[in-house]
Amino acid sequence: MTHDTRITPANARIAASYLEGEVEAPKYVDGEMCQCGAAFADVTGRPEGRRTSQLIYGDLFNVLERRNGFAFGQAVHDGYCGYVQEKLLDRPHDSSHWVSMPCTHLYPGPNMKLMNTGALFLGSEVQVMEEEGTWSRLSNGGFVPTMHLLPNDRRMDDPVAMADLHLGSPYLWGGCTRQGIDCSGLVQIALRACGKECPRDSDMQEAELGVPVSLEDAKRGDLVFWKGHVAWVSGDNMILHANAHHMAVAYEPLSEAIVRIEAAGDGPVTSIKRI
Repeated sequence: MTHDTRITPANARIAASYLEGEVEAPKYVDGEMCQCGAAFADVTGRPEGRRTSQLIYGDLFNVLERRNGFAFGQAVHDGYCGYVQEKLLDRPHDSSHWVSMPCTHLYPGPNMKLMNTGALFLGSEVQVMEEEGTWSRLSNGGFVPTMHLLPNDRRMDDPVAMADLHLGSPYLWGGCTRQGIDCSGLVQIALRACGKECPRDSDMQEAELGVPVSLEDAKRGDLVFWKGHVAWVSGDNMILHANAHHMAVAYEPLSEAIVRIEAAGDGPVTSIKRI
């Protein structure tokens, strides 16, 4: 049996216990549940390797191995596997709210004139300990504007609007935040904000999300796929996508994108999916 290494929690030394009998490994472990304690943390294919994805604050990460400052494990929300710097992981907390803005600052107290101490990005799950006026104190000790948070049981209903919050964000391979994001990251974070599960990479998204529709019937909220690329349909003959042509999240006429992408040698549209 062939396993997709991106979502198979195993390396040359260790594997998740549930894979025993399916994947050969010297050792099988249940792992230790941690969470991302930083604004974001790069997930890499090997220690000090190239970024393949990111965790954002509050994301749960099941650590199977700790070695030379890196933790190997699997993200809970999408099953993506890789290496994360140990120092960016923390003990898990119970989340009560999520960040509903593209970015919010952390402050040491409930005062916007204080020096900010960090940031949190869209989708980050936090635990609110108490509210002080228009501010919320989080379990990490920081304060954020309450208006930038929503309870976990309240989600958005327009993923294109959530993707639009990232308009102008720089393109970043493997990125998942307003600071830098790639095409499949833009799809995933927008769907997460709407309470919908979504795999990490565009080929996984094409295989697992929605039902096929024709190009002629494409409407707002549909996904357009090429080999290795995905875009949101934002309106009549218009798409919104993080792309290397603009090196940013940008709007582009769909008809022009189809011609441009095929002329660049990346092939035709492979499918339109309606979620």
